[in-house]
Amino acid sequence: MRRLWNDLSLSAIVAGFVAVLVGFTSSVVIVFAAAQALGATPAQTTSWIWALGLGMGLTSIGLSLWTRQPVLTAWSTPGAALLAGSSGIAMGEAIGAFVACGALIVLAGVTRAFERVMDRIPQAIAAALLAGVLARFGLDAVGAVKTAPLLVIAMAAVFLLGRRAWPRYAVPGVLLAGIAVAAWQGRLHTAAIRWDLAIPVWTMPVFSLSALVGVALPLFVVTMASQNLPGVAAQRAAGVAVPVSPAITATGAASMLLAPFGGYAFNLAAITAAICMGREAHEDPARRYVAAVAAGVFYLLLGLLGGAVVGLLEAFPRELVLAVAGLALLGTITGALAAALKDEKHRDAAGLTFLVTLSGITLAGVGAAFWGVVAGSLALMVQHYRSRS
Repeated sequence: MRRLWNDLSLSAIVAGFVAVLVGFTSSVVIVFAAAQALGATPAQTTSWIWALGLGMGLTSIGLSLWTRQPVLTAWSTPGAALLAGSSGIAMGEAIGAFVACGALIVLAGVTRAFERVMDRIPQAIAAALLAGVLARFGLDAVGAVKTAPLLVIAMAAVFLLGRRAWPRYAVPGVLLAGIAVAAWQGRLHTAAIRWDLAIPVWTMPVFSLSALVGVALPLFVVTMASQNLPGVAAQRAAGVAVPVSPAITATGAASMLLAPFGGYAFNLAAITAAICMGREAHEDPARRYVAAVAAGVFYLLLGLLGGAVVGLLEAFPRELVLAVAGLALLGTITGALAAALKDEKHRDAAGLTFLVTLSGITLAGVGAAFWGVVAGSLALMVQHYRSRS
């Protein structure tokens, strides 16, 4: 704890808050839709937020303190989208499927099967994957100028000035500037915030073959392919050396333990983790783990306060969230592109990976991150199969 206190910094704490702000506001609606699709009551929906906040908080804090690296976890957003589109599944059967999915994730971690797959992906492909995943946030930040020009331009100006005058505090300055401008414009909506504690609700798991095949297996596939794969790629592109298998095992174990309360699937984060792994979190890479720890604390508060935190985070205008995310990730995006295109031998494959990932295409229920890796790997195989050069 003494080392954590010595490594503490304002920039890391703000980076953690921005990561939670971006991760939560960008996908919480999908989680609510998933809970409603399964017939969750309001109490059960609040319990889902409690379980997800608790799981992300504890795993992020535990893994980051253990490795002294910025390890951030998240709920499975494509998994929530999959659940939101399901029908005819009772809540008890869905909970049983969540437990089974967690067990499969644990199995993938314990056997090191997933890590062996990741070890075969070249660094250029991993960097291009990360750039493709994050570039969408940069484009969204630019697009936000159409609906909130003064807000976004003011935040961009503060970012540029901050990067020149006080690089470590550029992102905190952007966030404060955005809040100030939004408040001046009357766009902060804080009236609906209620400071109520979330109460966990236990739902007994029911195991059925139809739910295992129709929910557990697809949830496992999309979580590993669309979330954990870019999550590990983000770590490696940032030079973060985290033991992959133990981290994957921890997220699977958290899924199994919290599934009866609504913690349907946890995984390694990519987009929000990049905020904690960049220079904006801290100039010293050895002290960036504090950002992930801070994010874990904010996730715990999110879970414990439930609806209050939902209202607090939703008080920010959408354009503010898009702008702070895009500006916070700018350095990571450019760095990943530079790493992806550095080696001419891998340049075509990396470019293809970047474009497919950026496209956002979804095939067979699996997201663009997976197909970007597939496209890049096929390109490498065609270009360099049995090549001596």
